[in-house]
Amino acid sequence: MAKKLFVGSLSYNVNDAELQNFFSQAGTVESANVIVDRISGRSRGFGFVEMSSDEEAKTAMETLNGQELDGRKIVVNEAKPMGDKPPRRGGGGGGNRFRGGRNDF
Repeated sequence: MAKKLFVGSLSYNVNDAELQNFFSQAGTVESANVIVDRISGRSRGFGFVEMSSDEEAKTAMETLNGQELDGRKIVVNEAKPMGDKPPRRGGGGGGNRFRGGRNDF
């Protein structure tokens, strides 16, 4: 069964192909995705790699964590399922500056 890894501290220059090539040292890479900002299209400095087995994922974490990729020491951890995070709280909305939303003076 494939195992997903979180990869942090990526250089903004690293793309999916470079990430996949780097992780292929540890075994078969099912997928490699650098997360990019939707608006700017620039890397957000982290990504996910899916290794083909638990053993290869463990090898990747042990051997590649702390290694340099494009001049930066990367962080490699087991990816946490989305459901494990506490829900994000909504930010404050604009709203009316007057109490109660009415314009009573």
